[in-house]
Amino acid sequence: MAKKSMIEREKKRIKLRDRNQAKREKIKDAMKHAQTFEEKLILQNQLQKLPLNSLPIRVRNRCWMTGRSRGYYRDFGLSRHVLREMAHDCLLPGVTKSSW
Repeated sequence: MAKKSMIEREKKRIKLRDRNQAKREKIKDAMKHAQTFEEKLILQNQLQKLPLNSLPIRVRNRCWMTGRSRGYYRDFGLSRHVLREMAHDCLLPGVTKSSW
C-alpha cells in the first residue's frame, strides 16, 4: 500500500492537469501561429507561469486498489501483485495462468 500522502499528491496533480489543460492548449496553439519572436517569448512566459504540477507528464500511473506505482498494468489499472491475486481468484475475465 502506497503512502496516503503520495496518493493525495497524485490526486492533486490530476486536478491541476484537468483545470489547466485548456489554458495550456490555447497558449500552445497561439505559439504555433505567432508571427514575431517577441510574441513567442510572451506566450512562452505565460506557459511557464502555469504550475509545474499541471503538466500531464507529472501524473504517474497508480494501481487503483493499492496505490502502488511500480509494476503497473495499463490494461487492468492494477499493480502486478494485485493482478496476480485477482487472476488466481478468477476475478479477471479472460486471464489464465500460463504453465509449461
